Amino acid sequence: MMQFTAETFHQNPPFSAASMNKNLQALRSRPWPGFPTPKSIGSFGDANCMEQLLVHCANAIETNDATLAQQILWVLNNIAPPDGDSNQRLAAGFLRALISRAAKTGNCKMLTAVANVHANDLAMETHRFSIIELASFVDLTPWHRFGFTAANAAVLDAAEGSPVVHIVDLSLTHCMQIPTLIDSIATRLEAPPLLKLTVADTMEDLPPILDLSYDELGSKLVNFARSRNVAMEFTVISSTYSNGFSSIIDQLRIQQLLSSENSEALIINCHMMLHYIPEEILPNSSSSIDNTLIPNNSSPRTMFLKALRSLNPALVLVVDEDADFTSNNLVTRLRSAYNYLWIPFDTVDTFLPRGSNQRQWYEADICWKIENVVSHEGCQRVERLEPKSKWVQRMQGAGFRGVAFSEDAIGEVKSMLDEHAAGWGMKKEEDDHLVLTWKGHNVVFATAWTPL
Repeated sequence: MMQFTAETFHQNPPFSAASMNKNLQALRSRPWPGFPTPKSIGSFGDANCMEQLLVHCANAIETNDATLAQQILWVLNNIAPPDGDSNQRLAAGFLRALISRAAKTGNCKMLTAVANVHANDLAMETHRFSIIELASFVDLTPWHRFGFTAANAAVLDAAEGSPVVHIVDLSLTHCMQIPTLIDSIATRLEAPPLLKLTVADTMEDLPPILDLSYDELGSKLVNFARSRNVAMEFTVISSTYSNGFSSIIDQLRIQQLLSSENSEALIINCHMMLHYIPEEILPNSSSSIDNTLIPNNSSPRTMFLKALRSLNPALVLVVDEDADFTSNNLVTRLRSAYNYLWIPFDTVDTFLPRGSNQRQWYEADICWKIENVVSHEGCQRVERLEPKSKWVQRMQGAGFRGVAFSEDAIGEVKSMLDEHAAGWGMKKEEDDHLVLTWKGHNVVFATAWTPL
């Protein structure tokens, strides 16, 4: 039996050109229920057609149709180079994720040969995106700056008149927004409060990777605050998202019980982190959140929010990406991810040249998300985004009411967006929440909440 490698795969494809063309026609004509007709699919380089090919491939993998899956992957490999346009690069990311999923099943053995087709793209598969690299993108795109700006403005409003402001920062970006907040506190508040900052050392290996210890990070932030004449205390608590940050919840409860006065304004800042808390009870997962406070059938996310409500915070900020990656159905999840993650691939073309190492690293981080959504299941599938509408339901159900962002906050966000490409925009929805858009499509939402 022939041993397949990347070289032999190119020299001896599993079917001839005539066979491939025949099967392409079959793909066009096959009556796939619920999908566009051949006339609406268009050319094979079209983004809509690539999405359909990815969907058909996912279906073939799930039904163990190795021949059809291989043929579709062969087509995708030829029309979606990893160094092509934004649509092709996006499809290449999903191609890698499907190959990874197929290899894990153990049923489509031939599919592993395709994994070596993108041998020149190993950097995207092995590079670990770091917080330092993310910092270089923050000024180039409002993806994170939008939430930073809106949240910091809301914190300033909540901090007005409080002698002590305690911020619990549950952020994917490892306190990246805090220096700007410190600077705003120093320049805008007549009597800067004592700033207490508590962060979670999640210990889970999620990108972007922190390049230094939390003790070093805390020392740098305290020194910066001192240089701006702001007194600051920094605390790090080992706490994981998989159990709803229960260690932080427990520690905050203890602090409240021991406190003799109630002069502290507690603010919970959640920046693109809450979607890592499981939305359902998963095998091998556990939560130590006080179960006497919530029903037994509540999801870990609901449990976490109700635990937050029991702390009676002055303000809770929830900023996250506006998409839904929670379906247990692979095809549904793939389509949702494809129709959202085209946005970072499209936007990157506005500020980084083709062939840039920076762009490769940034897109490698997006491909990490794609693989997690498509290739993994159970506890390993941690990218479980929920749309704003679902988080609004969760917050209201946990006993919170929405707080409108002030006109000053909205003005700051608009001024920040003026520094970026014309495709970026912001809309204020009827519920007073803010949404960042790219070419009219929702990207990131920012919401503020206070207890009822």
